[in-house]
Amino acid sequence: MTAQQIIDEFPYPVQLDNIQANIEKARIDSQKYLSDDAVLQTIFNSIDLTTLSATDSASSVRNFVSRVNSFAADYPDLKNVGGICVYAVFAPILKSTLRVESVHRAVVAACFPSSQTFTDIKVAEVAKAVSAGATEVDVVISVGEFLDGNYEFVLDELRSLRTATGSARLKVILETGALTSHEEIWIASLLAMEASADFIKTSTGKNCSGVTPEAAYVMCSAIAAFAKARGRKVGFKPAGGISSPDEAVLYYEIVRSLLGTEQVSNNTLFRIGASRLANSLLQKILTLKGRTAPEKYF
Repeated sequence: MTAQQIIDEFPYPVQLDNIQANIEKARIDSQKYLSDDAVLQTIFNSIDLTTLSATDSASSVRNFVSRVNSFAADYPDLKNVGGICVYAVFAPILKSTLRVESVHRAVVAACFPSSQTFTDIKVAEVAKAVSAGATEVDVVISVGEFLDGNYEFVLDELRSLRTATGSARLKVILETGALTSHEEIWIASLLAMEASADFIKTSTGKNCSGVTPEAAYVMCSAIAAFAKARGRKVGFKPAGGISSPDEAVLYYEIVRSLLGTEQVSNNTLFRIGASRLANSLLQKILTLKGRTAPEKYF
């Protein structure tokens, strides 16, 4: 199927230009989750604990992973995070160091975060990361080509990256802060899903602005339309600037309201990309339990 055929099959719903009332309702409805231990633990279990710093090294990533390994012993009654996300070069560190089977080994690849290199280089990096032990790969669409309307190029490239991931999970980042309209976010979502992405993700957190409720709402609406037409559920990952429980529960409620409780209860379909959220959410969960919360665990 060509990009134009996909766009024709899934016309942009103009009502998505007027979604503020629905977002405000989700914001109000989400407040009840701040005192709901089960929901907060579900969100915690959906976090991709992330380190993507220019100063990351093999030793710093080992130390980062060690905190996740220790979590089960320190808090045996709590759910662990959903995944660890690092640069592709550290995939072997994840494979050799991470001992918690339920935590997914994720990497960013394909010239993250700019996506500005040759397609064959992107494919090679993805394939190498998977062969080195990554079970999930986060890649960015070629944003400049997308903005120029080269949708066929974007679709073909994503299909090549999908092939390179093999049995690993592919999470496609749309970099929604660079897209100029809800309609562009809608089209980018559908191209990624038609290329067999397992997840669509909002932002890198490195370029442009991060996640917004509006982008999340449009993307989840596209996921719902795609699932209805294709019978395949695609995951959603808001990322880029989510650091507080208040923000996390808002995105939880947006996803739940559009895609159902089953989707947000399963971290193979719902993930949050965050480097700061884990600590603040852990503090909130422990406080609700009447326990002492560390200022910083991870």
